[in-house]
Amino acid sequence: MAGGWTRDGAIQDQIDDTVSDALEHARSRMPSGESAEFCVECGEAIPEPRRLAVPGVRTCIACQSQRDGQRAASSFNRRGSKDSQLK
Repeated sequence: MAGGWTRDGAIQDQIDDTVSDALEHARSRMPSGESAEFCVECGEAIPEPRRLAVPGVRTCIACQSQRDGQRAASSFNRRGSKDSQLK
């Protein structure tokens, strides 16, 4: 339910746009093109099933798992009050 000068559904539209922007950003960071045969981090061979499953892959599973573990920080304010998130 919207209030004031906003129309009904405006808040949901804002949420939908935020989710769409996040998906677009994530998709833009995905690898594309031809996959590497050897890992750019450690030099180990990348298994063919991984190269076929993830087009443009540049790292082996072990190195990618290590890189994914380092990306724990989030850009969203999940601890703020509702008032601070709506402004």
